[in-house]
Amino acid sequence: MGRPNLLVFMTDDHGQWASSPYGNREIRSPALQWLADTGVRMERAFCPLPVCSPARASFFTGRIPSAHGIHDFLQEPNERPEHPGIEGQTTLAMLLKEAGYKTGLVGKWHCGKYWKKQPGFDTWFTSALGTNARFGRQEYFEDEERRTFNGHQETILTDRAVRFLQEAADGADPFFLFVGYTNTHTPHAGEVEAVVEHYRRCRFDDIPAETYGGEHGHARIAPFDRKDPGRREQLAQYYAAVDVVDRQLCRIFAELENLGLTDETVILYTSDHGHMNGHHGLHTKGNATVPTNFLDESILVPALWRLPGAEPRGRAVAEPVDHCDAFATLLDAAGLDAGAIAADVRSPGRSYLPLLQGGRLDWRTWQICEHAYSRMIRTESAKLIRRYPNRVTHWPDEFYDLAADPRETRNVIGDPAHSACIEKLDAIMADFFARHEIPAKAGTNMETLLPHNSRDPWEALPGKDDHRQ
Repeated sequence: MGRPNLLVFMTDDHGQWASSPYGNREIRSPALQWLADTGVRMERAFCPLPVCSPARASFFTGRIPSAHGIHDFLQEPNERPEHPGIEGQTTLAMLLKEAGYKTGLVGKWHCGKYWKKQPGFDTWFTSALGTNARFGRQEYFEDEERRTFNGHQETILTDRAVRFLQEAADGADPFFLFVGYTNTHTPHAGEVEAVVEHYRRCRFDDIPAETYGGEHGHARIAPFDRKDPGRREQLAQYYAAVDVVDRQLCRIFAELENLGLTDETVILYTSDHGHMNGHHGLHTKGNATVPTNFLDESILVPALWRLPGAEPRGRAVAEPVDHCDAFATLLDAAGLDAGAIAADVRSPGRSYLPLLQGGRLDWRTWQICEHAYSRMIRTESAKLIRRYPNRVTHWPDEFYDLAADPRETRNVIGDPAHSACIEKLDAIMADFFARHEIPAKAGTNMETLLPHNSRDPWEALPGKDDHRQ
């Protein structure tokens, strides 16, 4: 086999906990289970920032938010046109197209100027976030032509993805296809009724029955009470969304097999970031609180890989990885020099292809995330969050002893017993940002950067925060 095809699914707000490969006992996800059983499950896959646009930008550029410059969601469709998104930056699609790949995007982009066919893509099929309901009239930009469809959003996207595969199968070049479903994003309503009805009968026992006590700042959304009928309906809709997307994956995988491409294609299923549905008594993701939280359910994502010929199958890999590493791993799988490219674009990403192939790597033991004036480093047993001052407020720093307090209920930043650990983590984080940030785009300089939306979260005050994507 020559260079493999690359098929990437990035869903929206899909928490790692919400599928059978990661232990959920109620959500039906046979396609994801097939990926896990015949491929590799990354147990500690993280996002670089738990909000949509910056997480996606890190996947496409390999850069951290403090290098690509997106630190919150880019408002669509009434976008802030002055924000450039990732315009002018080298992307995964550009690199693969230059290497001879046929490239396509179907579904969510959310990295700026969605109405323009972005450099590096041969096929472009996307829409503005929030402009399409789950069912009914749907409006998309197909190679910059505005087109209208009717039906279920996920079915329309799958139809277009299947068409891309069929066209690619007739050509001599390998392909890179990125598919972005949004069903698991709020408002968690309007999914296929027959599927939702099944989940209305669930007990939702895989979600801890927790209440929020204010440990991580001001709760932007009312506390999550699982007994509330409205909240239970949200849960049923969310579970149904995962199920509905999984059914679309079944269609695409069947078409891959029909075209004889299954054993010639690297497949990755992941999400932009995680999601809480009552975990810690909260709902949504990092911006569920002010300041941003870095709770595990916000930052952990599914990452299921299937590689042609890789053995043994059905393995789990425990090394911490993120979207920047996925960027490098896909480049490596395509036969490009991922290390040289990462150095050229100032990416911290490393290819973990050898881990997927059953080998070993000398790998880091920590993961770093950020959001504007907040930066986090997590190891297996500890989590440190530094909050930097801005013109609105200076929130307190946080440290959690995960070995003793895995649910992060006690901030022990002032406990001298943890001073040595905190000093070590501070040094790692300082070195990381010194090597990979671009100061003019750094989150700690947010007050000098262009706005992303109608009200960026670092300007928000407790009790006065508005809804965010």
